[in-house]
Amino acid sequence: MYNLILYLYTLGVAVCSLFNEKVRKMWRGEREAFRILKEKVEPGARYVWFHAASLGEFEQGRPLMEQLRRDHPDLKILLTFFSPSGYEVRKNYEGADIICYLPLDTPTNARRFLRLIQPEVAFFIKYEFWYNYLLILKKRGIPVYSVSSIFRDGQVFFRWYGRQYGRVLKCFTHFYVQNEKSRQLLATIGLTNVTITGDTRFDRVLQVKEQARQLPVVDHFLGQGAATRKVFVAGSSWQPDEEIFIRYFRQHPEWKLIIAPHVIGEDHLQQIERQLAGWYVQRYQTYDTNATQEPQALIIDCFGLLSTIYRYADVCYVGGGFGVGIHNTLEAAVWGAPVIFGPNNEKFQEAQELKHCGGGIQIDSYDDFERLMQRFAANPESRSEAGRQAAAYVQSKAGATRQILSDVQPLIDKCHLSPR
Repeated sequence: MYNLILYLYTLGVAVCSLFNEKVRKMWRGEREAFRILKEKVEPGARYVWFHAASLGEFEQGRPLMEQLRRDHPDLKILLTFFSPSGYEVRKNYEGADIICYLPLDTPTNARRFLRLIQPEVAFFIKYEFWYNYLLILKKRGIPVYSVSSIFRDGQVFFRWYGRQYGRVLKCFTHFYVQNEKSRQLLATIGLTNVTITGDTRFDRVLQVKEQARQLPVVDHFLGQGAATRKVFVAGSSWQPDEEIFIRYFRQHPEWKLIIAPHVIGEDHLQQIERQLAGWYVQRYQTYDTNATQEPQALIIDCFGLLSTIYRYADVCYVGGGFGVGIHNTLEAAVWGAPVIFGPNNEKFQEAQELKHCGGGIQIDSYDDFERLMQRFAANPESRSEAGRQAAAYVQSKAGATRQILSDVQPLIDKCHLSPR
């Protein structure tokens, strides 16, 4: 049944690729993956395989890859993606030796892929459970780990109709899960090879903070009026988010506003600028340091800067909570500023824990946002305390990367030293 559904899915993707650029990139990328592997796989080299669905999962796997590289520089790292939003952004990542899409999970593709790579160990990040790949890995005796995984009651594995597919989980050598609930759910289907290590993203955001660089454009933007103004950074914002905070700041020019929208397209950028009509607004990539007028807002019109831009914030806003779900709150929280987000955050454990400790604040409407900002203005210590709680929360959750690698280190050493 799984393979039948997969073939129907393949047909659907092929049709959609005719009309959708993102799907077309994925379709082409999967078909090109074997060419890339044939060109780049080094005969006799030892590969550790990391698979991430998209960019978020890549960030979770990145601390593991980089620490493994430091500990075992002679091992090769293969990184595969499912989604273009991961591959297109990180296809030139220097921490891996080979980067490509994962060919679709058919039995033929899985056998061909694993025959080419012959990985020593495989790490699947968070939600990735590809039946044929996992089944063949298990049959070949290749250890495979689920990292930073999180399980919920509603997932197919724990439903009566999904028990057959749930057998795929028995292919994993070990699960390194984020919370106790995940451990309990796996126990209900007889899986006890589970360790609660938390989320490697905490290690990643702390690493980003340590390596953060100054951004001259942002420094210049904030240097004008910096002594009298606070800084509000909105990251990964969507239109419903922008309608709330822009409405407020149009009435409060005592703040400097930095907006890094989730969708960086000309239509969206112009829409933001229209909402800020009457303000002097500059974009990051065309920023004019010689302008005589002081800009009140800076729009980030490129990718890759947000995690560093949060360092400048007195208050952070993370978008998506009035739509598909909030984006990465940890990138903001690590810098010690309050983190505001919309109501669609129930499925995000870190958002729930940030709310519990006081470092994160949920808003449900413009009125909520206005009251919160007025409270911060009237009582600056409340804003500072929320920021301290956010930073302390991130620090308290660090360490998953080292715990996982220390656990699998004997196996890595054995693979590394034993003859092929």
